[in-house]
Amino acid sequence: MSRSLAALVLAALWLGASLITITVVAPGAFAVLPTRAMAGDMVGRVLPVVFGSAIAVHLVVLLVAPLVRRHPLAAAAAVIAALAAAGALFGVDPRIAALRAAIVVPIDQLPPGDPRRAMFGLLHAISVGLLGVAMLANAGLLVVLSRAIVGRAPSSGEPR
Repeated sequence: MSRSLAALVLAALWLGASLITITVVAPGAFAVLPTRAMAGDMVGRVLPVVFGSAIAVHLVVLLVAPLVRRHPLAAAAAVIAALAAAGALFGVDPRIAALRAAIVVPIDQLPPGDPRRAMFGLLHAISVGLLGVAMLANAGLLVVLSRAIVGRAPSSGEPR
């Protein structure tokens, strides 16, 4: 398997895992766990893995696939995905953890006008937005990589 194809597969696997996280794991946790706080704790354990793996996957893709480095859109997409994930993992997640640790009660028990609840909502929205940016950048990377790989493949009448 070529390194570009391996990069394509790796990026596709990460996108699949992140999609499962946001469409199955997170909603499932909030649906079946007895409290929203427990569900938030569980999802809060999963998301750092998703963000960390995004950083790792996109750095590996940049390092091992020459096609990505030669194609400005592919390289930009990989960098954007890694930076968005790094912003969430190293910038937003620690602030969410510190805020949750400083609040004695679960977030949803705070009055709606409490500034800590508003800050949690803002940080959560930023985290979700950064994950969305990483996923969209990755999807763009997949499109560019697949088009470049298919464009290099021999036609059906040529020997492989």
